[in-house]
Amino acid sequence: MAYFLGVDTGGTYTDAVIVDEAADRVIGSAKSLTTRGDLAIGIGKAVDAALAGAGIAAAEVALVSLSTTLATNALVEGQGGRVALVFIGFDPDDLDRGGLTEALKGDPVIRLAGGHTHAGTEGQPLDLAALQAELAALGDSVMGFAVAARFATRNPAHEIAVRDLIRSATGRPVTCSHELSAQLNGPKRALTAVLNARLIGMIDRLVAACERHLLAVGIAAPLMVVRGDGALISAAMVRERPIETILSGPAASIVGARWLTGESDALVSDIGGTTTDVALLRGGLPEIDPQGARVGGFRTMVEAVAMRTTGLGGDSEVHLVTEGLDGGLRLGPRRLVPVSLLAVDHAAMVHSALDRWLSADAVGEHDGRFVIPMGGNAGGLGPRDMAVLARVTEPMPVVAALTSRLEVAALERLVARGLVMIAGVTPSDASHVLGRLGAWDAVAAEKAVRLLAKRRNGKGERFAPDAATLAQQIVDQLTAQTVDCLLEAAFGEDPAFAGDVPEVLARHRLTAAGIAGHRGVVEVTLRLGVPVIGLGASAPSYYGAVGDRLGARMILPEHAGVANAIGAVVGQVSQRATGLVSSAGEGRFTAHFAAGLQMFGDRDAALAAMEAALVADASARARMAGAEELRVTTTRDIREAEVEGRAMFIEATLTATASGRPRVAHARQDAEA
Repeated sequence: MAYFLGVDTGGTYTDAVIVDEAADRVIGSAKSLTTRGDLAIGIGKAVDAALAGAGIAAAEVALVSLSTTLATNALVEGQGGRVALVFIGFDPDDLDRGGLTEALKGDPVIRLAGGHTHAGTEGQPLDLAALQAELAALGDSVMGFAVAARFATRNPAHEIAVRDLIRSATGRPVTCSHELSAQLNGPKRALTAVLNARLIGMIDRLVAACERHLLAVGIAAPLMVVRGDGALISAAMVRERPIETILSGPAASIVGARWLTGESDALVSDIGGTTTDVALLRGGLPEIDPQGARVGGFRTMVEAVAMRTTGLGGDSEVHLVTEGLDGGLRLGPRRLVPVSLLAVDHAAMVHSALDRWLSADAVGEHDGRFVIPMGGNAGGLGPRDMAVLARVTEPMPVVAALTSRLEVAALERLVARGLVMIAGVTPSDASHVLGRLGAWDAVAAEKAVRLLAKRRNGKGERFAPDAATLAQQIVDQLTAQTVDCLLEAAFGEDPAFAGDVPEVLARHRLTAAGIAGHRGVVEVTLRLGVPVIGLGASAPSYYGAVGDRLGARMILPEHAGVANAIGAVVGQVSQRATGLVSSAGEGRFTAHFAAGLQMFGDRDAALAAMEAALVADASARARMAGAEELRVTTTRDIREAEVEGRAMFIEATLTATASGRPRVAHARQDAEA
């Protein structure tokens, strides 16, 4: 009998489940707070509790699979380590394409001569001497490198040469753009490589933390990780390509939703601490986004489920809107540590500060906010940023970390680097005030929300008369923004509205009137035509009202709070390899292999050679990713033009996909025996 362990590490909670493969059911589950300082602590508590609940020994676990929202959350919140981009053969204007400059956030760019042509031939010689000088100047100020060369998908030689030199000179991790995508559009590949490089340290720490605990408790099973398309990949591979884990948690949740409910057509909405992720199940399967995963405003080249990810969760920052006379509320996109959670471990400090602020007549700019040190690489920080970071040696009120208004921007930069986190009022605190949640310090939550309610709107009036009123307004705002998320996804997936902007339709006056059931000279009714599967630990607290607003059947399955962890262990391993065959003229065919170009005089011979290479590559990668009993499929996208009445070959994109169930420890041991 095989038992599978699924682990999902989110921004707030780490979940673990034990699935009995033979019985096809969950026999144990547990949740633990995610411990950012040492992820192994939170993982260990969840895993140990799940094993105890299932009543099985650690040695009986045959497979471990991990999903996570940490990478997604980092991109949504604009966080990550400092990296350098090596930009080869591109023009300066190319940095402004595809959001690349925004993604770099001031991180260094090394522009080098080099790159290739569309045909894969060298455009300019590669200037490695300039690279060596730039690396010496950078020193240890960056934690990794992204490398992107012009037309690297047609010939990756320059990216490979640069990668080898950087690894030799610095020992730092390097991401090459051609390793992440076979598509053209160099700036977009560069963007994907930059985001990947920024995430390497975070995902490496997560995998290492999981491996440490598995070793400590005696679990010898293979460790897999969920990719953004729902497929599994070995932990060793994901360490080099962490960008593939963006939307990992949401992808796992879709797989888990299907497994838990058996629904074939539904909107799946997963609310976590940081994000709400919405996708459509159609015929039992999610759609794959053909344009690449879009997260945190960035369109990447990572293949992932068609998912709308919004910075809206139980721990979203509560903003008081002060424009206009009445003001209002807005949630997200940044995640804060709830005050009620911070008070669990730092009660004296939190309550003392809240009591002091509440006793004052006026509310200060930073009252109700705390700063928490997170550790990490501080390379590349300016003197002002370093001065603020040096003061934050333990959790403290924000005002205690700042000596002037000039340091507010420095604190924000530290937050963006992930070196500190801010604690403040969130929907989780509001739920504690209303009695919907009780896991943390409800008294601290009441004080923090009451303090926020004392702030003044444009009329000079308090935003709310008491904590309970403001708490209900926060929960209502979460409902309203969740409804918008679901409507955006619904309009985006309905073919009748192709070409329209879903965000505009979701907020149109007619949509609002339809949701409200307007009855006048015109009667308007609007509701969702498919059920909604609500997932996430807080879904039962919030999603009843969402279903009522949308006139939709709301499904809140058993184990909805650990659906990601369930989805992590019921998926398949899948690896895809893509290659190109082009033609420079009649009778001349070029196969663009990873090792270099190869010329053929016959089209079919070139296609057959490329296909064989891709099948071998995809199969090898699938086995390396942990698959067995492989199934391999191939496709050919041949583009031709008609010239004087006959077809002329232009180029062909070939794809090989190898997939299979992950190897499990017990099955492997039996085979070896």
